[in-house]
Parts: sequence; C-alpha cells; structure tokens
Amino acid sequence: MWELIQQNRRKSLVLFFLMGCCLVLLGYLLGASYLGPNGGMIGISLALIIWLILSLISFFAGDSIVLGISGAQEITPDIHPQLFNVVEEMKIAASLPAMPKVYIIDSAAPNAFATGRKPETCAIAVTAGLLARLNRDELQGVVAHETSHVVNRDVLFMTFAGIMLGSIVLISEVFLRGLWYSGGSSRRYRSSSDRGGGQGAAIIAIVAIIFAILAPILAQLLYFAISRRREYLADASAVRLTRYPEGLASALAKIADSDEQLPRANKVTAPLYIVNPLKREGEKLSDWTSTHPPISERIKILRGMAQGAGYLDYQQSFSHVTGNATLIPASGLKDTAAVPVRIASSKSAVEPSEKSLKRGVGDLVRAMNGFLFLTCACGLKIKIPPDFKQSSLPCPRCRRELQVPTAELATVAVGIEAASTEATYVRKSDGWESFQCACGKNLQLSPAFKGSKIVCNSCGKSTTIVSSETK
Repeated sequence: MWELIQQNRRKSLVLFFLMGCCLVLLGYLLGASYLGPNGGMIGISLALIIWLILSLISFFAGDSIVLGISGAQEITPDIHPQLFNVVEEMKIAASLPAMPKVYIIDSAAPNAFATGRKPETCAIAVTAGLLARLNRDELQGVVAHETSHVVNRDVLFMTFAGIMLGSIVLISEVFLRGLWYSGGSSRRYRSSSDRGGGQGAAIIAIVAIIFAILAPILAQLLYFAISRRREYLADASAVRLTRYPEGLASALAKIADSDEQLPRANKVTAPLYIVNPLKREGEKLSDWTSTHPPISERIKILRGMAQGAGYLDYQQSFSHVTGNATLIPASGLKDTAAVPVRIASSKSAVEPSEKSLKRGVGDLVRAMNGFLFLTCACGLKIKIPPDFKQSSLPCPRCRRELQVPTAELATVAVGIEAASTEATYVRKSDGWESFQCACGKNLQLSPAFKGSKIVCNSCGKSTTIVSSETK
C-alpha cells in the first residue's frame, strides 16, 4: 500500500512541477512586459511570494477556511451516532492515529469531503442530504472513500495544488484587468521605442497577454488530471477498507440521481468532494474539464468487482471498463491474496419518499441548530426552537401539558452526583427525541440511534434507553 501511494504521489508531483513552471513563466513574462527584459526576475519573485503567502495561510488554516466556506458545523455523537460509529470503524480499519472530527453541512444535496493537513488533525464533512438518503453500507463506502484521501495524503497535496492554481489565476486576472482599465500600455511601449527597444517590448507584451489567458486553463487541466487519478485510487482503497464494492457504487448512484444543488461549493472546493458538486452527470462537458471521473464509469468499475475487493480486482475491472491498464502500479498488485467481498450488513430498505427525505433533512438541520424534539403520548411530534423560554407547553392535538427540557449550567458537584446514579429514558417513537440529563445537558436521540445507552458529554453519565414497546 505504501509503495502504491508513493508511486501515485511521484506522478502527481510531476504534474505539480508543471503547474509550478506555469507560475514561474507567467511571473517572468508579466515582469518583463511591465519592467522590460530585466524585470523578469522581479516578476518571478513576486509570483513566488504570492504563492508562498497563500500556501502558508492554507497550511495553517486551510481546513478551517474550507469548512467555513462550505457551511459545515461540527457535531457531537448524540446528533448522529451512526455517522460517528461508521467514521470510527474506518478510522480503525485505516489505522489512522486519531479520530477525525465529524461535520455536517446544511444542504439537501448529497455529498461529502475530507480536509486536514495531516491524519492527526483531519476532518470528514457530509451533507444532511447524504445522511437522509444512504443506508449504513452506502454511508460506510462514502466515509471509507474520504478516509482513503486522508491516508493517501491527497488532501494536503490537493490543497497546495489548488493554491498554486489560485495564484496563477489571481496573477493573470490582475494583469489582464490592469490592461483593460489602463487602456493598454502604449505609453510604456512608446518610451521603449524611443530607447530602440519598442519592437521587443511589444512582442514580450503580446506573449504575456496570450500566456496570461492560457496559463490558468493549462494549470486547471493539470489540476484536474491530479484530482481525477486520485479519485480512482480512493475508490480502490475504500473497497479494500469496507470489502463491499456495492456500498460505494450504490452511494455514487444515489448521489448522481439527485438534482439538488450545493450552493456553497465553488471551483476551489469542488475537487475535494466525492462527486463534483458543480456538474451533473447528464451535462455534456468534456472529461478534461471535470475535476472527477465520470460517475457512471466509477460505478461500472465498482460493480465489476464481484469476485473480490483487492487492488488486483479493482485494476482488472478498471482495465475492462476504461481500456486503461496503468492506474495501479505493479508494486500495488504484488499482493495476490484473495480479498473476499462480504455480504451486506443491512437489508435493502424501502426507499424514502421525497416528502420524508425533506423532513429527514430538515429535522437533522434543526437538531444541529439546537432544536428540541418532544413526542406526545398521542403520537404528535413537536419541534421546539432553541429560544423557546417556557418550561412547558400544551400539545396542539390532545392538549396534554408537556415539560420542555431546559439545559442549565451544572456545578461540578451536581455532575459527580449525576454520574454516580443510574437513569433510564423510555423512548416514545423511532424519530427525533430530546430529554434532559440529570446534570442539565440536553440530549438528542436521532432516528439512526439503535444503541441501548447514551453517554452525556458534559458529566459522563450513562442513560439506558428503553423502547416503549419493550417496557
């Protein structure tokens, strides 16, 4: 596995070096066009300084910036215990040194991405729409794909490649807009002509303008080439982690079928997502202009792995579907031991209706934003906003008086006392429910919660969850 990652990294470094050549050449031409032939080194220096500043910002705060731009909110296990359980499974399977932080994005569009400059500080973000649509096996496939990006060091490399692309685009835009608003640089060319160098200056300026237009396009093609190859490898690595190709294939199919848009995604963050959020599968765009391989192709490769879940099985399916035999190097195919495909861990459930999907996304977002969920004895589910000040309210249907959990700051003594006693909560439905721990902390039970106990993050108290049917 390590040799496979190293060889893939070396090939990506070649593309990264070519992007660097574009940046240096662009800086030289723009410096020479403004300051004459002797200004080329000044242009190169300024281009490298811009890239260095942006890289430092990205290295030390890039993950926070990406998560903030994407509208991701960090959540606790009580919001979605199944997601935390799956992330923990993949953390163990991939031998990550630390548990990734878990984020949810308030969007109905199904998608996910990973970020973080190193495995010790990584994070995995999924959309509310993804959680509402996928079963456990499918969610495991998506999380395994993003975990593979972390293990393969794709996140850090793609971040720096994106910063270099951004530097090239920024320098080109400043130069071209400067020419537009200044009406060209004829005054400079006239002064050069007076010194006898007007023709050479004009040629350099023309070449600089052409390259300023073409450099961002060329750099973006190289960037896409890096991104697309790493998506295939992440798919192959995800299958090795889960040993269930159909889970990821089915998840990709559901994501492709969705017509929901991800409004906070942009050209910088798009390559980080498991599926390009800016392009739908049905759009007729060239493969060269996409950050990701075609979804239909990725699904065919995964579903062609019926005999095994190893790298050799993925390579054979990849070659059969694409006709390309060079994805996984020979070093990654030396292990010919069979990796059997496991059976599904969850039965195929009835697909939720569009109405229930929207309700599920809405309830998850409300839980993230501190809403409380009460279920009356008559069966009515009530959603209470976090700024509700009353301690009780009547049920709109049966008029029963319901007590509203109100979290308050607890003292250390109360926390210790609460942790030393046993508590039981009788669950009234299989939907969202809220109750209050003895220490005053509000606890949430999601529809995905299937455990028998929940632990309060505030005081450490364990509460036993009992279904009303078994009580």
